[in-house]
Amino acid sequence: MKRITAAAMVLGIFFFTSHTAFANSLVATSPIAGATLQSAPSAVTITTEIPLMDIGNEVTVTDPKGARVDDGALTIDGINAVIGLRQLVKTGIYSVNYSLFAENDLPLIGKFTFNFAEPTVVATVVPKPTPTPTPSGDNLGTTVFVLGLLAAALIVTVALSLYARKLYRER
Repeated sequence: MKRITAAAMVLGIFFFTSHTAFANSLVATSPIAGATLQSAPSAVTITTEIPLMDIGNEVTVTDPKGARVDDGALTIDGINAVIGLRQLVKTGIYSVNYSLFAENDLPLIGKFTFNFAEPTVVATVVPKPTPTPTPSGDNLGTTVFVLGLLAAALIVTVALSLYARKLYRER
């Protein structure tokens, strides 16, 4: 009887307690895995579900021939791992290999690819001169208004100078 009770308690504890399994997983990548890009990215970002540790993580990016094109500067910012890229010059499939560590979890190890399709025709932009506005009759109202203000200012200046002379002579 004691054995059955003990077995029932062990099974009860096992089935009725919460079993939270923290398994870090990939949430997003930039560039998006499998995407074809017309312009070269300056960095690769890997976003995970659980915050990453500051040490032990590794991300490498290789070109179609297997040469590394990342700059080796991996930055961990919470759930994001960001690695800078050198200028991409070869068209083809680029591979991103990662090994990321979260506290109290197994390493998140994986690989994804993106395609860099450099534009085959680069259009040169010819600068266009900007037209300079020419004075037209549309500014007539503004011109008359400004000249009127100028005339009024001249009249007020003359009137004030005559008034000042008059006050000076009376003293």
